[in-house]
Amino acid sequence: MNGALKWKLVAGFVLVFVAGGIAGAALGGFYARHLFFDVHHPRRVGDRMKERLRAELSLTSEQVAKISPIADKTDAQLQEIRRDTGRRVHDIMAEAHKEIAANLTNEQRQKLQQIEERHRQWRHRHGLHESVPESPAATP
Repeated sequence: MNGALKWKLVAGFVLVFVAGGIAGAALGGFYARHLFFDVHHPRRVGDRMKERLRAELSLTSEQVAKISPIADKTDAQLQEIRRDTGRRVHDIMAEAHKEIAANLTNEQRQKLQQIEERHRQWRHRHGLHESVPESPAATP
């Protein structure tokens, strides 16, 4: 086996190793995202509660039918708490920005408005636009 062929084999093995690492990282990231974000999505609390109780308590289908309204009611109550908390946080931040804007130059106020707009867009992309009322950027 000559030297050029050895280097080509080494390069091929390195390339396969790197490609495997990239593929593993991508799949691992996808799985981690599913595990940590999708599973804990607040809109699935009632379904997760029913499924967990069914599996851990070995509930019959009749028992699942009886606890479903309770889990659904709990889910609705928790969603309302999240909405109320979101509104309170939004109101506090809006008031803080209003007070801060009084101490800023016009250029700084524009930057503050850009920050608020980015936050509004982030909330919209993540499905949080329903739970917090929109308000115009604070100016003095």
